[in-house]
Amino acid sequence: MCTAAAYKTKDLYFGRTLDYECSYGEEVVVTPRNYPFHFLEMGDMDSHYAMIGMAHVAQGCPLYYDAVNEKGLAIAGLNFVGNAHYNKPVEGRENVAVFELIWWLLGSCATVKECREKLAKINLTDTTFVGLPTAQLHWMIADKDETITLESVKDGIHVYDNPVRVLANNPTFPEQMFALNNYMHLSVKPPQNLFAKGLPLTVYSRGMGALGLPGDLSSQSRFVRAAFVNMNSVSGDSENESMGQFFHILGAVDQQNGCCELESGEYEKTIYTSCCNTARGIYYYNTYNNRQISAVDMHRADLDGKELCRYPLILEEQIRWQN
Repeated sequence: MCTAAAYKTKDLYFGRTLDYECSYGEEVVVTPRNYPFHFLEMGDMDSHYAMIGMAHVAQGCPLYYDAVNEKGLAIAGLNFVGNAHYNKPVEGRENVAVFELIWWLLGSCATVKECREKLAKINLTDTTFVGLPTAQLHWMIADKDETITLESVKDGIHVYDNPVRVLANNPTFPEQMFALNNYMHLSVKPPQNLFAKGLPLTVYSRGMGALGLPGDLSSQSRFVRAAFVNMNSVSGDSENESMGQFFHILGAVDQQNGCCELESGEYEKTIYTSCCNTARGIYYYNTYNNRQISAVDMHRADLDGKELCRYPLILEEQIRWQN
């Protein structure tokens, strides 16, 4: 399971956790402006905005999990198993396969507003990438001005405003938002005694304003926890302060190996956490076994080229020794 967030200081910082039991060899990939995208139903896109993100490269194609383009538009796809529903190609619609969606939007849109216009015409198809099953996903899309959630379910395509700039997995986004009503009492401030008149209850510890914030690893609880931390987060607006704070925000939903056992007997854990400065195109990440932050600057790559620029993840712990 996964959690995505967008956090704004001077710039917008966008990223996610990937929580799963195994890796698929993902790496940071820069797709330059002239790398050709071949769509199954939408023809070819030989020229487009450059983008950077985390992807599994299959048959030379970057299958992005999350990415940001050079205009500052960002998108992440999160598991939405059991709710996601796709269709066969439909005449008169923009028929885009699920694995093509990030290319289609980031390649041609500079803003969420432009995405809304394209999504009004879309039909997400269940056509698979060769050798891979169709991923059941929903998406969070953001720029510096607004954030939306995209879901394709049985009754159609839905685009929702996302005021908390957070997304987890199931249930559907309106249900995730509705659940926040159960936590409106949470505060960063110490609580007042409203339990009963005359009962001498006291604040006996710091942090009691957030008493009742769910701490389990379910997607609904992670959504509530990430929303609370993100909406109340405070940092300076320098690059290091902003980026560092973003990793702390997603650290609130980090999954430790051994705490989430699956039916297979394997354990889900946070394989990587990402954070991208969407204005500067700098993609930061750390991994489960390497908590040191690594970074790739898309503008150091040849953005006018035709070949993918691939950066294998640094997976081993990097320890800075002091003398």
